[in-house]
Order: sequence, then structure tokens, then C-alpha cells
Amino acid sequence: MADEPEDWADRHVARWRDHWLDVDFDDEVEAIVVRIGRLKRHFGDTTHEALATVGLQDFEYDTLHHLMIRDTPGLASPSALAADLGISNAGMTGRLDALEKAGWIQRRASADDRRRVHVEATRSGMAVWRRAMDLRGAAEEDVVQVLDPAERASLAALLKKLTLAVEARETGGR
Repeated sequence: MADEPEDWADRHVARWRDHWLDVDFDDEVEAIVVRIGRLKRHFGDTTHEALATVGLQDFEYDTLHHLMIRDTPGLASPSALAADLGISNAGMTGRLDALEKAGWIQRRASADDRRRVHVEATRSGMAVWRRAMDLRGAAEEDVVQVLDPAERASLAALLKKLTLAVEARETGGR
């Protein structure tokens, strides 16, 4: 471990240790949290670059993404999408108006009940979302490729363990 180069988190932990002597913290915990934050920021930056490359704004991508990752990909009610995105129905209407104008979604009356509307991704909507996903995936692979298969599996298992702990706290241990 001593032969490994220092990263930003190592320097951050050393600064904390040297400058904040009255703050009790665990070096490893701090380094883990800082590294996760650094990776999150990196992946956020690469996502923004991917969206800019394909001509999507964040809200357009988020809406298309939630539409595409459903049990029935590319099809949802506006209220279900609004709930998934945590926005109001009025906010959802504005998003859908913009996506429809761009030609990425269309609204259709339900065959069962014409009062109900379904949102459906168009071919061009699926294509622009897919291009953004491909760019995101390449950026993610570029980082993760430094790990061998066993390291990937170990990291995935460790992150799952942390995620399950967070989910248990959020649901009160249920």
C-alpha cells in the first residue's frame, strides 16, 4: 500500500488530520466517503458531456431515461413518470410538451379509456437516449476497466452491502 501513489482523498484525509485536531474521525471512513463523492462527481460530469454531445438537456434525459427503464420500456402514464421523477403533474406536463415538440415522445389516448393518456417514446427519442447511454457507458467502462474481474466483483459486492445498509435505514429496517 505504501508504494501506491497518493490520490486526492489521501491528501484530503491528511489535511483533516493535520488541521482539525479537535475533530474525531476515522481516516478510512473519510477516505471511502470522499472517494465515492469524487467518483459520483466524475460520472456526473461525464453524463453532462454525453448529454451535450447528443443535444439533450438534463431534464430531457431524466424523463426519457425514466420512460425507457420501466417494466414496459418506452411507455408510461404521465402521472407515473411524475411520481418516478418526484415532480408535480404540472411540471411533468411542461417536460412532456418539450419532449413532444422535439419529436422524442408522443402522447396517445389509451385504447381502454380514451380519457387516459399514455406517453410513448418515439424512434428518435429512443435513439437519442441510446446514444447518450452509449457515451455514458463508455465513460463508465473507461474508469472501471482498471479493475480485473475479481476486483470488479469484490467492489460490486462491497457497494451492494453499503447500499443495503442505507436502504435498511431508509425503510426503518424493514
